Amino acid sequence: MLEARHTMDAPTTTSADNGTSGGGGDWFTPRNKPTTPPDHDSGTPDGRRPAVIRPVGRQTAGPETPADGTTAPPTSTADSASTGAPDQGHGPPDEIPGPAPTAPPSAPSPEASSPRPAPATGTPPPAPFASAMAPPAEPRVPAQRPAPMSPPEPAASAPGRQASPDAILIRRTMAEVTPVADKVTSYFYALLFVRHPDLRPLFPAAMDTQRDRLLRALLTAAEHIDNSDALADYLQNLGRGHRKYGTRPEHYPAVGECLIGALSKYAAGVWNAEMEAAWVRTYTTISQIMIDAAAADELRAPAWWYAEIVTHELRTPDIAVVTVRPDQPYPFLAGQYTSLETPWWPRIWRHYSFASAPRSDGLLTFHVKAVPAGWVSNALVHRARPGDIVRLGPPAGSMTVDHTTDSGLLCLGGGTGIAPIKALVEDVAEHGERRPVEVFYGARTDHDLYDIDTMLRLQQSHPWLSVRAIIDQLAHQQLPDAVRAYGPWNEFDAYLSGPPGMIRNGVDTLRDIGIPSERIRHDSVEELVAAGP
Repeated sequence: MLEARHTMDAPTTTSADNGTSGGGGDWFTPRNKPTTPPDHDSGTPDGRRPAVIRPVGRQTAGPETPADGTTAPPTSTADSASTGAPDQGHGPPDEIPGPAPTAPPSAPSPEASSPRPAPATGTPPPAPFASAMAPPAEPRVPAQRPAPMSPPEPAASAPGRQASPDAILIRRTMAEVTPVADKVTSYFYALLFVRHPDLRPLFPAAMDTQRDRLLRALLTAAEHIDNSDALADYLQNLGRGHRKYGTRPEHYPAVGECLIGALSKYAAGVWNAEMEAAWVRTYTTISQIMIDAAAADELRAPAWWYAEIVTHELRTPDIAVVTVRPDQPYPFLAGQYTSLETPWWPRIWRHYSFASAPRSDGLLTFHVKAVPAGWVSNALVHRARPGDIVRLGPPAGSMTVDHTTDSGLLCLGGGTGIAPIKALVEDVAEHGERRPVEVFYGARTDHDLYDIDTMLRLQQSHPWLSVRAIIDQLAHQQLPDAVRAYGPWNEFDAYLSGPPGMIRNGVDTLRDIGIPSERIRHDSVEELVAAGP
């Protein structure tokens, strides 16, 4: 299943251009005297420090990042993997721990003086949320245009299309730094926190194994710079999602400066003025799209929502079904997901899919599996209780039903990945359609089929729905392979949600049996971004 994302109110900005002005001018101003972080070399081979990036748009005071009142648990790799749903590798800044300081500065965040009152739920918010932003005067809802959660393939891969000069230089840099990606990431965060210590509070207290998300998202976007239309969707979603971290327009230049500083150091063998100019232009485009998207989103939606837990049902010793009531209307589409932050681990957000279609009572339900050393998942499964307050980011994800067609739906849900599949079934039912829906519900053991009764009840109510349980230990084959025994599926749209390996294998299997890539939908995890679409 997915683990949620989050937002925070950001200032409105206006664009000086559309992100096409890179290469000098207002964004980069060379410094006469380079500064060097402790124990690190100069940012470029010839001793120059990369130019400073200036943000485009009007800068206003931004929202607050929640105060950090906890100590970090042991390093965890688990929460992201525990959701079979997407984490697209473009997680916002505070999900990207880095190597430099592991403790936040003692100074309060810049917006700490603007407390947001608790939601009117009758339960006071936990201490970590006591100093949050004031809510908007009127409920505002986000636009519901699904955004792809993993970047598209490079436009240059299309037959007959050649890569732009900037894209060629960007990919040459990437080829140089990929073998030393860990060093690039470490140096990037060292530069960022030494040169801009005021940004440290935007990140969680512990910089765990997800520390490379921000840098990976930027590098991935740069590598796909030629695929402008699809890349714009990817970056707009990033810009909207970063609002919940307190990201402001003036933060982007600092990130770009340190990005180029790290790249110039570890791509020294190929780095030159021409390559730096290409990165300046590319990062200018990337950041401007994100700034504009955040500014537009501010006019439509809050950066994040408070939500009170109203029910907490333990289905198995490590799986809980958690239902929450947002403090404001929360529109979303069946098949999407959100980010979620608990009061016990401030600034650590995880992605979770909505386990139902939108409901008339406004409640939201998530299926959460606790995994070893999973900070958020264990808190939600073993510690959360009705009355606790969590925070939600904006809805995201493109694994939604196209109601303009009558194609059948082939749905593969593994583990807690069955949650968004259930939501899709409910969505089809609510639209009164009788299109065939074939659900394959995969689990390692029958014990893991924690929601099979719900799916079978839906099957009894809807003759167009077929549900098949695939248990690995009994079938001696994995879920994607079991799909081959049925079909044909050439008239179906495919939907996948589950662990990363299941999604990768499922996509390969569905392609092999003749389903075109454009008819296969999933919100993949960050591992898929790293491996390519």
